[in-house]
Amino acid sequence: MTTRISELLAAAAERTVPVVQGIDDKQLFDATPCTDFNVSDLVNHLFQVVTNFQVLATKGAPDFSSAPDFVRADWRERFAIETRTLIEAWSDPAAHEGNSPGMGFPQQVVGGMALLDLTVHGWDLAQGTGQPYRPDDAAVASLRPLAEQMAPKAREMGVFAAMTAFPPDADDFTRLLALTGRKPD
Repeated sequence: MTTRISELLAAAAERTVPVVQGIDDKQLFDATPCTDFNVSDLVNHLFQVVTNFQVLATKGAPDFSSAPDFVRADWRERFAIETRTLIEAWSDPAAHEGNSPGMGFPQQVVGGMALLDLTVHGWDLAQGTGQPYRPDDAAVASLRPLAEQMAPKAREMGVFAAMTAFPPDADDFTRLLALTGRKPD
């Protein structure tokens, strides 16, 4: 990626953190475009991503084995704090070097995976809770090639759904959403 991943994560966080903080408790069991997750499940998943990718930035061993319930007292502020910690972790130049022992990919790809989750699931949560969401253009531009590269394996593993249709004049974010199996319309 041509821009440091920490800068892109910061830009994505500027858009996703307010969405998380704007979720009303009454919306926690509402559906999202990410069909396996309601709002609460998706917030928990994002917490898990944000905390585990902090560990991955240091080339540590993440624990994706269970999704703890982060949606409890002060979860909105905790998400903002953990997201800032994620950005700080990826601000270290060493985070970008070599391969991830925990994921088996180059560190740049691992950082991009965190960015993909923060961006696409930010949109999912906004859609599920009726909030506006406009992604960072630089983040989207950096994510399309990564998502295209990962798509076959991600679909095989059930991480991406089947690609959905999009109009020929679709913008990059609409194409990214379709690539990950969402129906942007």
